[in-house]
Amino acid sequence: MIVRSFKDIEGTDRHVRSKSGTWESKRIVLAKERVGFSVHETILYAGTTTDMWYANHIEAVVCTRGEAELTDRETGRSYTITPGTMYLLNGHERHTLRVKEDFHCICVFNPPVTGREDHDENGVYPLLTEPEEV
Repeated sequence: MIVRSFKDIEGTDRHVRSKSGTWESKRIVLAKERVGFSVHETILYAGTTTDMWYANHIEAVVCTRGEAELTDRETGRSYTITPGTMYLLNGHERHTLRVKEDFHCICVFNPPVTGREDHDENGVYPLLTEPEEV
């Protein structure tokens, strides 16, 4: 059993800040736990816009605080995301998040991330893995 708080993660290598400066993420469950998914608390900052495309992952996001406009860049359709709203990127959709108010969310990734990922120039997380245990 693992018990871990977001407070425990602050200031550790599990507390990741993006190179773009638009978000930070506390990665509470990672690939090294070997449970088949990862769980993060992510904060995207008010007034920022982030283009993303999880070409290698499926992501579910639940907003817990704040507000953002989510745009599916493939269909052009936009959604207002507020506390209690979930979105699932089950088709590897290219999407943009325009943050109106600091956007706090819980994210689940499959396959799990290692904690070293950041978006590349296309908004993609690389598919990184942990070494096999011997």
